[in-house]
Amino acid sequence: MLKKTEPLAERLRPHSLETVVGQKHLVGENGIIRKIIESGSIPSMIFWGPPGVGKTTLANVIATQLKLPFFLLSAISAGVKEVREVIEKARKNARTILFIDEIHRFSKSQQDALLGAVEKGIVTLIGATTENPSFEVNAALLSRCQVYKLKPLAKEELVGLLDYAIHTDVLLKEKNIEIIESEALLSLSGGDARKLLNLVEMVSDSVEERTIQITDALVMDIAQQKVALYDKKGEMHYDIISAFIKSIRGSDPNAAVYWLARMIEGGEDVAFIARRLVILASEDIGNANPTAIVMATNCFQAVKLIGYPESRIILSQCVTYLASSPKSNASYMAINEAQILVKRYGDLPVPLHIRNAPTKLMKEEGYGEGYLYAHNYDKNFVQQEYLPTELEGKRFYNPGMNARENELRQRLKNLWGTKYAY
Repeated sequence: MLKKTEPLAERLRPHSLETVVGQKHLVGENGIIRKIIESGSIPSMIFWGPPGVGKTTLANVIATQLKLPFFLLSAISAGVKEVREVIEKARKNARTILFIDEIHRFSKSQQDALLGAVEKGIVTLIGATTENPSFEVNAALLSRCQVYKLKPLAKEELVGLLDYAIHTDVLLKEKNIEIIESEALLSLSGGDARKLLNLVEMVSDSVEERTIQITDALVMDIAQQKVALYDKKGEMHYDIISAFIKSIRGSDPNAAVYWLARMIEGGEDVAFIARRLVILASEDIGNANPTAIVMATNCFQAVKLIGYPESRIILSQCVTYLASSPKSNASYMAINEAQILVKRYGDLPVPLHIRNAPTKLMKEEGYGEGYLYAHNYDKNFVQQEYLPTELEGKRFYNPGMNARENELRQRLKNLWGTKYAY
């Protein structure tokens, strides 16, 4: 029965794979979730993806289609006590699905409380996270779960969802809604289907006319107050972290600290901010200032150790240092180029002279023959080829134009001559 107070996103929540929006790589004809349901054998799993793309929905669909007991906990409000209560209830059932939303917010002790029940098959765990589970989920628990990545919904999928909502929902179709423009709805929702539906419902509830024509101006006018807020789960989350990273990359410490303050005041996880700084230190600074990665890594460790509010000072120190540092993306470009060639050429054989030769047979086959040990030569260097034959002479690393990498460039040129004559 329809509940008048039930949000639109809940009223339209799919109960079968056929009505799930997006995620065709998981629920399509050859999708792994479809195959799992068809087989009836459900492994513990973690759904990783941005907000509003169907993580909770998929867990519900799996439980519904297989008619399994389903318990839902939020890592924000649930603790070890609640986890143990569900485990005790699950002991009475043959199979039970325990869905934990935002599992990355569970502490180590909370995750450890799950481990035994997952190992023994008392519960089948389905976790949902917006953060990389490799960083946020205990290794022991993660090793017992399959990780499936959910993709942001495409524009056409969101537009289709809008059309479905206004023509299918029992309450909305009574309001004679016409969508004249959808850009504001799509922009403000940031690819989050739940937020998109909430916006449509908010707009439709705010207009009293018998026919509601939704325009960008109308949406912006009604949503104006909310747009100004920092929403760490929605579009503003991604916009502000983008502005933050680009300010540091652009060597503007003032702007970087401002966006840092916006995130802190908005309640962003300080560990998330620190982790992004570690990535930036390598991607955008690299060998232009090798100390940057040391600073960022230490900042990450200190922030996790100290916690809020003192961690804001540590973050500010690191942010201003990184923003003030010389910049280079040479290492980032080098690995990108190398990976492109690995995909293009496949598994090229390792040249014989630099292969390992631990056995007599390998030595007889020529492994290691002709290898020149660099430390036996002047300046601990001797010219020889280390790349596969097909890639001889290929250059991946081009030092950036900064004082530190200019030194590296000159050193490589002195050692290799024309091979590294940038």
